[in-house]
Amino acid sequence: MTATASLGTVSVVLVNFRGVDDTLHAVSRLRELGWPGLEIVVVENASGDGSLERLKAEAGDIVLVESKTNLGFAGGCNLGVRSATGQYLAFLNNDARPDENWIAAAVDRFAADTRVGAVASRVLDWEGKNVDFVEAGLTWYGMGYKPLTGEAVPKCEPGTHDVLFGTGSAMFVRRDVFDRLGGFDERYFMFFEDVDLGWRLNLLGYRFVYEPASLAFHKHHASMESYGRFKEQFLLERNALYTLYKNLDDESLARTLAPAMALAIRRSTVRAGADSAELELVRGGSDDRVAPVSRDLLAGAYAIDQFVENLDSLRQSRESIQRDRVVTDARMRHLFGEQDVPAASEDSYLEGYSALTEAFPVFEQPQATRVLIITGDPIGTKMAGPAIRAWAMAEALSRDNVVTLVSLARVEERDAPFALEHVRPGDERAMRRLEADSDVIVFQGLAMALFDVLRKSSKIIVADIYDPMHLEQLEQSRELGEAEWTRHVSDATDVLNEQLERGDFFLCASERQRHFYLGQLAALGRLNPKVYENDPDLTQLIDVVPFGLSSTPPVHERAVLKGVVPGIGEDDKVLLWGGGLYNWFDPKTLIRAVAALAETRPQVRLLFQGTKHPHPGVPEMQIVAESRALAAELGALGKNVFFNDSWVDYADRQNYLTEADAGVSTHFAHVETTFSFRTRILDYLWGGLPMVVTAGDHFAELVEREKLGIVVGAEDLEGLTAALDKVLFDERFAATAKRNVARVRQRFYWEAVLEPLTAFVAAGRHAPDLVASGRVSAERPNARKPRRRRGLMHDLSLVAFYLRNGGPVTVVRKAVRRLTR
Repeated sequence: MTATASLGTVSVVLVNFRGVDDTLHAVSRLRELGWPGLEIVVVENASGDGSLERLKAEAGDIVLVESKTNLGFAGGCNLGVRSATGQYLAFLNNDARPDENWIAAAVDRFAADTRVGAVASRVLDWEGKNVDFVEAGLTWYGMGYKPLTGEAVPKCEPGTHDVLFGTGSAMFVRRDVFDRLGGFDERYFMFFEDVDLGWRLNLLGYRFVYEPASLAFHKHHASMESYGRFKEQFLLERNALYTLYKNLDDESLARTLAPAMALAIRRSTVRAGADSAELELVRGGSDDRVAPVSRDLLAGAYAIDQFVENLDSLRQSRESIQRDRVVTDARMRHLFGEQDVPAASEDSYLEGYSALTEAFPVFEQPQATRVLIITGDPIGTKMAGPAIRAWAMAEALSRDNVVTLVSLARVEERDAPFALEHVRPGDERAMRRLEADSDVIVFQGLAMALFDVLRKSSKIIVADIYDPMHLEQLEQSRELGEAEWTRHVSDATDVLNEQLERGDFFLCASERQRHFYLGQLAALGRLNPKVYENDPDLTQLIDVVPFGLSSTPPVHERAVLKGVVPGIGEDDKVLLWGGGLYNWFDPKTLIRAVAALAETRPQVRLLFQGTKHPHPGVPEMQIVAESRALAAELGALGKNVFFNDSWVDYADRQNYLTEADAGVSTHFAHVETTFSFRTRILDYLWGGLPMVVTAGDHFAELVEREKLGIVVGAEDLEGLTAALDKVLFDERFAATAKRNVARVRQRFYWEAVLEPLTAFVAAGRHAPDLVASGRVSAERPNARKPRRRRGLMHDLSLVAFYLRNGGPVTVVRKAVRRLTR
């Protein structure tokens, strides 16, 4: 059992219909998992065979729900959920058994990302030899399917990734997400209700993640044969139309619905062995109005008629889904997998299928914009500002675009709704591949200087210049000697000038920075009539995208400071220095102020949260050693002043913030300060901390204007000491500051601050002066005309699917038809 058991209760819902032996076995296996807080809900779905009595007698302390009528799988699950109390809902077929890690792995996946709304389990057959579910697919005509079902378990199975849906035989959904979706659509009764739920979940911006470690085994012995194959086919045809109609956008629906209906009729006609030409007048034949008709033939026609019958309620559902959706069809298309799947092998059916797909543009689908984001910092559990910013951009843009986030330093495995890649500086081949497969490139720092392919790229270029590196080098390289100091500043200026000359759009962190960069752009000739003509405020050239913070408040998950760090007691007052220590900061005055305050307030504690930067290329700065030495000299080291020897994990910083009593940032007065944007202040906002900051930068103005704490002058020891005393020990003042922080921080949520970037990517255009100069084309790079799939790779993929669906004979027939056409 893992620590994840504390994350919330899990309610497992099983629906029993004339399978009580299987149900009781599944219940016993669930109990063996020993999951704390496990709730087992069994819905007796009007079996009428004594199941209810056996469940009452043998199932023990389960939550038993009786249905008076058979509600089908969808209705049965919804009924069970109404009696469930768990934070997470698990759905398990009654003829399935869970692996010992089935729940734990799914809960871990939920804990890794709040955007994960559902988890699809890996499902194998009862013996664990063949596949039941490891992937999800959707045909263009609306039928969900499970690739590899029935095949031997492959040696290289898919790892954790996003899917369109999970199988109803074993999957998990957050309770609040399930409620928001309104549960399964009970109009389906059975078949594709799980496809529809997953599709709707994705449309709302949640992730449906396949987690192979969450394993279940399924007998899969249930059959519709006793009810008639035609009834199963009727439900499949009808529910596929329901799913298409509700979830596709207007353009896709207009392109797809008619041929999907025609194909439903074709399938039924072929399966019935009927001849649709028998009513042709030239054929003669019987004139009787009544003739024996196979119900296989009626399945498609009845399915379409029931679609029409329920169209009024379906239209209401569609309006709600389309109104609330936040993800485009283009963005979701990759979750559909191989859509060109005939699903039947009869020769006449395949002829009709080919005719429909040639006559209607069912594969002419909208293309999602492909965004490449590049950061120079490591991506992983420990991330500094640039990586955190790049990650937030990737998350925001991945809602409507296909995003790849690249680190030039290091990439650790992390759960993400976008692709992660590591490219070493100088690896032109790897970067050339990524550049070619992108429409928009967003980068920070030195990426353009490091890769020739980026300098020459014709793609839309967004330069994130929130860090004025040339101003930073004026202070950072001061101690290197005049020649090196001059070279570093000159090199940084050249790097930025190159970006400013080529970029289509620029991001900066504040209006101060924007004014500064407008001057630099003007000097380079980028403020010209072509740019100004339709953009007089120049926000389509450069706009403010400050650093942001999560709208999900921090949660205290474990003790990290008080009562944990030797020398920091439970009742001490902790002053937090978030982030790293760099030479342009002034920690020495702060240490002296804390030492002075400790003479009257011995319970004051100062923690420097980070001293060793997560990027291996960033050395420990001289100020770190000097600060330690000063704290030791004053007798405060390990008593009132503490240094974290490493870097706090990105996900763990919330524990430090929730234990701290105030945040602090002190620096010297120089030009770097004037245009800086201290990201550590955002963490203080996120954590609800009152703060003490030095005057002179963007955040000092905000703190003073909004009364978030106290602003002091640079190197003002007396003023700083008094400010720390007031913020830490004046409870009334601190409470007022905290209320103001709670109000102001909403302005800095990532969803809000990234709007200029998401809007620019949606518009997707080159800068007009670059177009006029002939440096780039006016056509959007991602304006790829939708087209039917063609070519060798497409043909090979079709061969694989035809082999699965119809065998070698089908492949041969298909090839002959292609040649004769």
